[in-house]
Amino acid sequence: MLTYEEASDKVIVALDCSRERAFELADLLAGKATWVKVGMTLFYAEGPAIVDAMRERGLRVFLDLKVHDIPFQVQGAVRAASLTGADILSIHGLGGSAMVAAARAGAEEAAGQRDGDRTRLVAISVLTSMDQDALAEIGVDAPVADEVSRLAALACKAGSDGIVCSPQEAAQMRALLGPDALIVTPGVRPAGAAVGDQKRVATPAAAVAAGASKLVIGRPITGAEDPAAAFDAICRELMA
Repeated sequence: MLTYEEASDKVIVALDCSRERAFELADLLAGKATWVKVGMTLFYAEGPAIVDAMRERGLRVFLDLKVHDIPFQVQGAVRAASLTGADILSIHGLGGSAMVAAARAGAEEAAGQRDGDRTRLVAISVLTSMDQDALAEIGVDAPVADEVSRLAALACKAGSDGIVCSPQEAAQMRALLGPDALIVTPGVRPAGAAVGDQKRVATPAAAVAAGASKLVIGRPITGAEDPAAAFDAICRELMA
């Protein structure tokens, strides 16, 4: 059975919102949340300073930029992103092994410059907004689970610390990648919550039971009338 602190450490609150709302949510969740996600919406608006601001509030940061480019560009981008102090950074597994290796090199360079811990990398497999029809639309005929496995194996062999996948693939990722892999799962929705634009979803408890390391949860918390109470309810579910 998890303690509240252990349950809290598994939940990454997605701050896909304005700067003002992000600070408001950080204050509302003070003393409860351990992690926040800074995605493209917030990072592109505010830049690296938003990571510093969240870390100053005692929060750990998953910087979800889904970096995807040629290896040279990715190495520089990951180095710069890691220098913000982000704890986890997402890259795209679709960039191939050379790109992932370059990302790892960039993260290690930044750790040397900061003289601190290296930012951990997680590779995007198949976006949780995609289903089998969406894969077919872009010319991928393999089942979703097979495509996730293929990209996960490629990325982790090349230097990624883990994978981003839906909770529906978490169990097979844990079996494939082993006990130390970082498995981050968006598409997590408490029972009764609206699914929104997510296709492959599961409840928080089901995702953790399947092997997820971290759960990215946004609207069920940030859109709640009482975000702190919504966060508490998710932690209680994980503690049951």
